[in-house]
Amino acid sequence: MPEVDIGSVSDFFSRAMAAGIELTGNLHVGDKIHIKGHTTDMEFVVPSMQVDNKPVEDGKPGDAVGVRVPERVRRGDKVYRVS
Repeated sequence: MPEVDIGSVSDFFSRAMAAGIELTGNLHVGDKIHIKGHTTDMEFVVPSMQVDNKPVEDGKPGDAVGVRVPERVRRGDKVYRVS
């Protein structure tokens, strides 16, 4: 499946199991994403997203969004949208 680079992980919040992602492309709730890094490699569907602690349905380039993740991610991991 083709993948499009849409950003990178800027933060990880262990209590909430959420990643802070700096977007360089569009992302919508329900999109399938692939997070890949030195020790990270996971694919999942985005269950929910927040900007400034408020729920949103989509993020655009330049946004810093929070997304729940199934396992630990690391700063600098690349985020791809799977089409």
